[in-house]
Amino acid sequence: MTAPSQAPAASRGGRWIEHWDPENEAFWNETGEKVARRNLIFSVLSEHIGFSIWTVWSVMVLFMGPEYGLTPADKFFIVSMATLVGAIVRIPYTFAVALFGGRNWTIASASLLLIPTVAAFTVMEPGTSFNTFLICAMLAGIGGGNFASSMTNINAFFPLRKKGWALGLNAGGGNIGVPVVQLVGLAVIGASGGPRVLLGIYIPFIVIAAVLAAVKMDNIAHLKNDTGAAKDAVKDAHTWIMSFLYIGTFGSFIGYSFAFGLVLQTQFGRTPLQAAYVTFIGPLLGSLIRPVGGSLADKYGGAKITLWNYVAMAAATAVIVVASMQKSLPLFTCAFIALFILTGLGNGSTFKMIPGIFQAKALAKGLEGEEAAAYGRRLSGASMGIIGAVGALGGLGINLAFRQSFLTVGSGTGAFVSFLAFYGVCFAVTWAVYLRRPASGATQNTVATEAKPQLSYAEV
Repeated sequence: MTAPSQAPAASRGGRWIEHWDPENEAFWNETGEKVARRNLIFSVLSEHIGFSIWTVWSVMVLFMGPEYGLTPADKFFIVSMATLVGAIVRIPYTFAVALFGGRNWTIASASLLLIPTVAAFTVMEPGTSFNTFLICAMLAGIGGGNFASSMTNINAFFPLRKKGWALGLNAGGGNIGVPVVQLVGLAVIGASGGPRVLLGIYIPFIVIAAVLAAVKMDNIAHLKNDTGAAKDAVKDAHTWIMSFLYIGTFGSFIGYSFAFGLVLQTQFGRTPLQAAYVTFIGPLLGSLIRPVGGSLADKYGGAKITLWNYVAMAAATAVIVVASMQKSLPLFTCAFIALFILTGLGNGSTFKMIPGIFQAKALAKGLEGEEAAAYGRRLSGASMGIIGAVGALGGLGINLAFRQSFLTVGSGTGAFVSFLAFYGVCFAVTWAVYLRRPASGATQNTVATEAKPQLSYAEV
């Protein structure tokens, strides 16, 4: 088996791979796995820093005391707008990989992170207007787009049998940028440093990520933006069902990551340092466990893991509601951290479901072998950008729910009750669409394969 060509395409500069066939086991074992893992490592680095810059305002607002003249509602609105932009830019970032190449776009997207970082560094001081802070937070939202382009790129490098692990590791390594920026913020606060110190720390790391992407990563030449695939993904009901389920997992993760410190400050009267001591724990554990969710989904089926994960998320949220009503900070904190862990586990299992669903659809159409794999990659790649964007909007909903809850009842209890109900709906949708076994085999979308007697959505 020949190695992937590293020669640049005639009309393009940079590192372009002209032949890539990860489903071929001989190709994968001889050369493919090594190349894919190298690209995964440096994709994770860039995505990791993107997440840190996207969520840096979850730390910035802890620095902003009374001298900044901002209410808790103002702060929740600032982080909400960062979440909103991060969700929106995931759509164009998904298509940028095929348009510019995965390596080339990683260089560009990493470099773009300098804009919000330098802007915030320039204006971060008392007396700056609320609207200026709001614009800077919205600029930081571009860091949320790095996830979409990274996931699309890595999805193309790995075979279906490895996607759960690879996508889980890629996303988990990116997600861990949230607790890392919060840990760095804790160190800065503990050392009596200002917010500009935190921002200044990240500027050289952004440059390093861009340089390493240029030196170590590759573009896959045959990747193209398939407008037909995008249209098919938009029309496919599974794209929107999985978007809904991803709101419950990733939307919860990113929304809570922005809000946790503010809730501790506003509802329990924690100081910035006291809040920072625990704020990072939940996002850290939720990020670390995401690859575990992908691996469990590889072994037992993403739908089964997702279903029972929603049960556990609902239970943890119920405990949070009780702790909030009883004003028990220890119980509240422990249950919130448990909820973070479960959001990370669910992130891995839901994203694993996506390629499996479209592979099942390919087999149902009678496609086999590489033709089926190509169909699955085509539709899953197109749908991932939509699912990632809609899922991230869940973070916007969570922060707006917290803002309204504090404005109306003075605590986050009302918001948590609404989240509890939402997780119940997610459980019902997962069961009804992907695990319920109707009497009619025709409606169960089962198909015959050589590898196993039947493949259904319950096995994705």
